[in-house]
Amino acid sequence: MTAYRGKYADELIKNAAYIGTPGKGILAADESTGTIGKRLSSINVENVESNRRALRELLFTTPGALQCLSGVILFEETLYQKTAAGKPFVDVLTEGGVLPGIKVDKGTVTLAGTNGETTTQGLDDLGKRCAAYYAAGARFAKWRAVLKITANEPLQLAIQENANVLARYAIICQENGLVPIVEPEILVDGTHDIDRCAAVTEVVLAACYKALNDHHVLLEGSLLKPNMVTPGSDAKKVTPQVVAEYTVRTLLRTVPAAVPAIVFLSGGQSEEESTLNLNAMNQLKGKKPWSLSFSFGRALQQSTLKAWAGKEENLGKAQAAFLARCKANSEATLGTYKGDAAAGEGVSENLHVKDYKY
Repeated sequence: MTAYRGKYADELIKNAAYIGTPGKGILAADESTGTIGKRLSSINVENVESNRRALRELLFTTPGALQCLSGVILFEETLYQKTAAGKPFVDVLTEGGVLPGIKVDKGTVTLAGTNGETTTQGLDDLGKRCAAYYAAGARFAKWRAVLKITANEPLQLAIQENANVLARYAIICQENGLVPIVEPEILVDGTHDIDRCAAVTEVVLAACYKALNDHHVLLEGSLLKPNMVTPGSDAKKVTPQVVAEYTVRTLLRTVPAAVPAIVFLSGGQSEEESTLNLNAMNQLKGKKPWSLSFSFGRALQQSTLKAWAGKEENLGKAQAAFLARCKANSEATLGTYKGDAAAGEGVSENLHVKDYKY
């Protein structure tokens, strides 16, 4: 049996390619109610539906921002929310040329037989939920698997389990019209050097693409959301050029050319660090068969949150901060970012959270 060729195949290929359009990327606004609560509490704003909606409306209605985006990942609540004026967020995005996406996993649980390694849950009713999300306007989905680096981890068990779960999620999405973003995040936590991160990332991505092929996933209608290859959070930093060399080499060894785009997670890097690393990758000479873009959450929102602080009168300032980050990352996908968005509160703030959970 070959890769998925059902009724959605052509649409999946078109939408995956569109999301990977150079100059555009993804805003990951898919924080769960608990996680967005942490964001809001950092600026002393109460975690209630009206405030969650207000923050997301601020992002989605920033003049000029949607031109830098090809997709926005939503949380289930957000998929059905409307602006204060009553316009569905899905309509705001699609009219702005942005595909709405949806987070479909149900979080991580401990993988039995390991020392706290995890697998991701949410497969049981996934087909039914994907069909409902497609009907509501979503056109792509996201599922996060999490692995960690220690002296002995990740175990082969964790690598294999997460690869298989990602592959099952991906084919279920495709059968229901949603482009799957495959996200095997290797946490930055630890003292390991960049060589260790590269070695683990190669093994993890190789296992993922073996599983995706085994499950007959249409690679042309899928996207990859990996970590950048960096030293651990407690190790000595390296330059963006070194991150770029290691990351692109790792991807060339493991990711088939049929995949249209790779959209990086920021993994707790500061806004500016994420942008500089992505820019360096796109400046790197040599073969890159996929477009290299972004799917940032924290690294697109931190300076915006600080500027907004939950106050109506700060809306313009907050939207200006968001637009600056969107433009910077749009330029980084083309390798033309000059570092001119490095000013502003929160831009260089370390966003690393140990054992990060959505």
